[in-house]
Amino acid sequence: MLSIIDIIEDTTVDGPGFRTAIYAAGCPNQCPGCHNPESWDINKGKPVSTGEILKKVLADDFANVTFSGGDPMFQPEGFTELARAIKEKSRKNIWCYTGYKFENILNNPKQAQLLKYIDVLVDGKFQQSLRDESLLFRGSSNQRLIDVKASLREEKVVCLNYNPYL
Repeated sequence: MLSIIDIIEDTTVDGPGFRTAIYAAGCPNQCPGCHNPESWDINKGKPVSTGEILKKVLADDFANVTFSGGDPMFQPEGFTELARAIKEKSRKNIWCYTGYKFENILNNPKQAQLLKYIDVLVDGKFQQSLRDESLLFRGSSNQRLIDVKASLREEKVVCLNYNPYL
């Protein structure tokens, strides 16, 4: 069971193309200026089984997946189970937003398990003083779009150079 605030289908703001966005409840970071402060309290979410979420994700043949929140890394076991099932049953890519830094996630065994199934990680706390509305898919300039597969392979952070116009 995961504590979920909402599931939004066919969104275009949490990664490229159409996406099914799963908004986790619970976030210890509580960044000032957060666009979703109602998601901070894990008890504000409703319990949803990974099977129920998976059915919704797989029902849309065209949309990829985004884990957001709150912070999915606050519920790493459940999101790992969900991500593994998505990868086993589809070819969808998964983006994950987290306030944790990639380097710190690698040092947390439960969170590091989730990375195996994530394609792009948007990491770092939102910092209001670094807010930049011109950035694609992130709120502040300290946040990185990380190519997780390449980063794990090369054992260092490899940022995704995303350009929708190429």
